[in-house]
Amino acid sequence: MGAPAFAHRAGVELAATGARVPEHTPGKAGDLTTQEAQIARLAAGGATNQMIAAELFISAHTVGYHLTKAFRKLGVASRQQLHTVLDDDARP
Repeated sequence: MGAPAFAHRAGVELAATGARVPEHTPGKAGDLTTQEAQIARLAAGGATNQMIAAELFISAHTVGYHLTKAFRKLGVASRQQLHTVLDDDARP
């Protein structure tokens, strides 16, 4: 969608003001919260949102919310891609 170009421009403008913006590289499982990591791991293992919700005593909607945030942080678009970016070091 062209977002990298906008991000670059925003970075240049912020640098002009003296602000520092940390680089974000998608695909770092360490960026996930404990809840996001646990939900992402269960989803990568084949569990549905309803199954995850029942196991963690939360709503299926909350599972979807955390998965959406995890997908964004990891730079993936589907559950099938989760196992490629999650490693044993990302355990909650």
